[in-house]
Amino acid sequence: MVYYSEQQIRRVRVVRRCDGYYCQFLINVERQEHYEPTGQVTGIDLGLKEFYTDAQGNTVTNLRYLRKSEKRLKKAQRRLSKRFRKEKKQSNNYHKQRVKVAKLHLKVSRQRKDKAIKDALALVQSNDLVVYEALKVRNLVKNRKLAKSISDASWYQFTQWLNYFAKIYRIVCVAVPPHFTTQDCSVCTTRVQKLLSTRTHQCPNCKTVLDRDHNAAVNILKKGLNLLIVY
Repeated sequence: MVYYSEQQIRRVRVVRRCDGYYCQFLINVERQEHYEPTGQVTGIDLGLKEFYTDAQGNTVTNLRYLRKSEKRLKKAQRRLSKRFRKEKKQSNNYHKQRVKVAKLHLKVSRQRKDKAIKDALALVQSNDLVVYEALKVRNLVKNRKLAKSISDASWYQFTQWLNYFAKIYRIVCVAVPPHFTTQDCSVCTTRVQKLLSTRTHQCPNCKTVLDRDHNAAVNILKKGLNLLIVY
């Protein structure tokens, strides 16, 4: 068990959630973890089909927690709406149902956070350098067709944890511009235009055939390495 002195406690906050109250402590302590260099470097392409694909062709599954819970959420939300319409005053039954809906949303949120932490930690512990795309998620979710899927993937939360673990394990984590990482050939740099539905990269110049996301991950890694050489 770890103990902290009063001088290390900077702030205490009580937070209310639908399943109870929680006490949060802000502690002034420097966290550093022991890390054995692996000699491995990688780039990752974040996606919707797979959560991410790395430069070695490995993939991590996108579990789509919101999509899996959607039926239960819709059913619970319909019951809440019916009780709101039928009862002029908000009864105990209405508030019980409201808490049920909130708990379902909270569960999805916690599942996303848990997965983001585990995936980020595994990536940091197995690589000396991690390169990812600096995606502007706020702009991406403006696409109504993809907004729910992008939010469900929680790319922003994952990259935040990735940077956090990179600091405490003292590895290099670099964000690079996403421009043309999908279109450019990772072997000869020929620009090959693709639709969103095109899942395979086929270069007419060097005849390279790769999975679309694998090709992008290799390009992302190369961008990161070039950026580090410049600096």
